[in-house]
Amino acid sequence: MVLPCAIEMGPERDFIISTQETASAPRARACKEKAGRRQRYMQKDGHCNVSFQQTYGEWGHYVLDIYTTLVEIQWRIMFLVFSLAYILSWLIFGLLYFLIAHVHGDLGQPNETPCMANVHSFTGAFLFSMETQATIGYGFRGVTENCMVAIVVVTVQDVLSCVIDTAIIGVVIAKMACARKRARTVGFSKCAVVNLQNGCLCLQWRIGDFRGNHILEGEAQGQLVRHCLLPNGRECLAYQDLKLQCKSVSLATPVTVVHKLDHDSPLYGLSPQALANEDLELVVSFTYTDDSTGMLRQTRTSYTPEEIRWAQQFQDMVRLGRRHYHADYSLFHQTTWVQVPMMSAQERDRARRLPGSCESVGPATRHKLQTCQREKSDTLVLEEAWL
Repeated sequence: MVLPCAIEMGPERDFIISTQETASAPRARACKEKAGRRQRYMQKDGHCNVSFQQTYGEWGHYVLDIYTTLVEIQWRIMFLVFSLAYILSWLIFGLLYFLIAHVHGDLGQPNETPCMANVHSFTGAFLFSMETQATIGYGFRGVTENCMVAIVVVTVQDVLSCVIDTAIIGVVIAKMACARKRARTVGFSKCAVVNLQNGCLCLQWRIGDFRGNHILEGEAQGQLVRHCLLPNGRECLAYQDLKLQCKSVSLATPVTVVHKLDHDSPLYGLSPQALANEDLELVVSFTYTDDSTGMLRQTRTSYTPEEIRWAQQFQDMVRLGRRHYHADYSLFHQTTWVQVPMMSAQERDRARRLPGSCESVGPATRHKLQTCQREKSDTLVLEEAWL
């Protein structure tokens, strides 16, 4: 049971809490009650929770864009593909050499003018194919000038071996420099918070770069994803962009991204209780250019209503030393309680403008407004009592 009560935040409540373990009571209950709610639109690691079915062209577009396909597949599958490419090429050209030797009469008894020296079986043809493509050159088997067809096949195999080697090197380098690997070193806070900033309710989340070669400039974005029900009974996804106070940020030190809950915000009319019951997801991203490679990269994550904490703020983690700024990343995901009205930004704005009457609002909201009017200060907070 949640008891809205107007009390001051005592010093015993001003302690550091871990956002990985702490959740408000109504959100925890809402999470249990909505165990069967819709899946996340985006996972915490930034991967979209979308499964494609019956796509256009089936597997054709994966084959046409084979380079991107090889870059995106897992390492073990890539190694398997290239191993099969080498082995199959050795077998195919070994079979060609075996047929050439068979037609020329080099099999069995040695020929005085062989097409390929010391190739008398399929095993010898396969070994010659592998030695040719791998440029081993044992000096035992070789093509003679008596057979032009064998010379042409050897030339084709040499060119093909260069193509396979180039493809392997290019894909391996691309996978090692994959943007997803660098994106893992640019992280978001485990939760988002709502608190007062300059007298206004604001939604905030934190971005940090965990590597030494910091990103000097990037652009932060936020988008609200909702499940909407159309008049015809069909469901669809609605997207609303969030207006951020400062989209271009520098990550020399961790940065807190701020979205003001004003009239233009889609969260303007949501109270903490209403937010816990909403079926929405906050998708945030940070697009930047890596100063080491000059490549454009993006890091993404999302926050569900259970991961948006009201009346909390991020713990300060940057302090000024004698010669450097020190950033303590052990405090990156930690927050502290702050004094924030447990009401929506719309209700709060209405309370500040209301002269003295609360007749036009409901009983629950009227109680909140009267409490705020009596105290005439934002230092009072409607806190959630845990039973």
